[in-house]
Amino acid sequence: MTYVVTEPCVDCKYTDCAAVCPVEAFHELPDRLLINPDTCIDCDACLPECPVEAIFSDMSLPEEYMVWIEKNTEAENYPILSTKQPALYGANCKGQPE
Repeated sequence: MTYVVTEPCVDCKYTDCAAVCPVEAFHELPDRLLINPDTCIDCDACLPECPVEAIFSDMSLPEEYMVWIEKNTEAENYPILSTKQPALYGANCKGQPE
C-alpha cells in the first residue's frame, strides 16, 4: 500500500503534508506535489494534513482518480520537498481561502 496525491492538489500545492512526512516521499512539480510510491512507508501522517483532501491510500482511491497512481510513479523525476512552503493558490485551486 502507498499514498497517492490526486487532482485537488493541482494549482493549490499545499505543502503541510510534505512537512510531516518522515521519509521525504513528496516531490514538487510547479503546480502540484506527488508521492514517490517507492519511498512512502504508509504511515498516514500526510493524510490529515491536506486541506483539500487530495491524498488517498491506493487501496481506497476513488475511481475518478485511478490515473493518479501512474502519475505518482513519476515523482522520483522531480525534486524532493520536505518543508512547508506557501501554497500556490492557482486559478484552478478549489481550496483557496476566502
